[in-house]
Amino acid sequence: MAIKCGVFKTTYEGDEAIWQTKVSKFWIALLIVALIAFPFIFQNSRYLLYVANSVLIAVIAAIGLNILTGFTGQISLGHGAFMGVGAYASGYFMTQLGMPFLACVVAAGCVTAMVGMIFGIPSLRLKGLYLAIATLAAQVILEFVFVRWRVVTGGSQGMLVPPAKIGGFSFNGDFKFYFLALAFTILGVMIAKNIVRTKPGRAFMAIRDRYISAEIIGVPLFQYKLISFGISSFYAGVAGSLWAHYIGIITPEHFNVMVSIQYLSMIIIGGLGSIYGSVMGAVFMTLLPEGLRLLSGLFSNQYPILINIFGAIRESVFGLVIILFLIFEPDGLAARWKTIQNYWKLWPFSY
Repeated sequence: MAIKCGVFKTTYEGDEAIWQTKVSKFWIALLIVALIAFPFIFQNSRYLLYVANSVLIAVIAAIGLNILTGFTGQISLGHGAFMGVGAYASGYFMTQLGMPFLACVVAAGCVTAMVGMIFGIPSLRLKGLYLAIATLAAQVILEFVFVRWRVVTGGSQGMLVPPAKIGGFSFNGDFKFYFLALAFTILGVMIAKNIVRTKPGRAFMAIRDRYISAEIIGVPLFQYKLISFGISSFYAGVAGSLWAHYIGIITPEHFNVMVSIQYLSMIIIGGLGSIYGSVMGAVFMTLLPEGLRLLSGLFSNQYPILINIFGAIRESVFGLVIILFLIFEPDGLAARWKTIQNYWKLWPFSY
């Protein structure tokens, strides 16, 4: 008697399907149901809803950075500043121009995409650490603009941003905003998953893997590098816009270089070149400081000094986690999850 082992496809469409089996479709549907049910179960906990909203926004921004760094191989240390561009642009469009929320989000993403493409011009000549320094310069320049362009940004005092509103329904409060952020996150994941399966997505990966070979076969490097910068920055702008309308007030401190490093850490830990890795990394890196804060609170009575040094502990743990992942799991959480999936697909012949 033959034992079915593995998942086999006989058509190109089947091989390229996002969800390969009925089981995967079932688990995705179950996950979506759980995500929808989450705010109803924990609606009395503003803290948990705040953390959940932060995770959803972080997922959107991390996906954008992974498209640029993970799929195209262009290192960026200015992602936090690009989020700031989207946040300030969305706030300005709504408060000064009276644009509706959805139009503000799209316009903020487009403005951020243009800014990102401008700072992506050095990618024609630079790569690796040199490009990282160039994007770090973009971070410094944009931070300076956030502080000094007081007419638009409000300077160091910040900008007040109204809550999101669609058709007269206001998404004020953690509970209501959760569903808005969840909708944007699911849409962002699906769009990104399909982008990497298209011609531009394959061009991104060709540039990442063998840019000389890609150029020889006719891939216009500079064009697709700028497109990658634009898509990545658009995601950052959308995430920044959602954050602005959620938090209510934005200041330059919300978009400093540590935010950029944190997002780079997310995609490294989650897995470069993986959309699901972006999700896992964003969840992990957003929950990590909350877990440390919980532990410090538990031991605060016995060791009060932990409260004072919590900031230093958090940064140290961030660095330690990144080092450990680079040593023991360089391909990130997505690769480990893929290994687990493959084991069960081939079971009982796991070799």
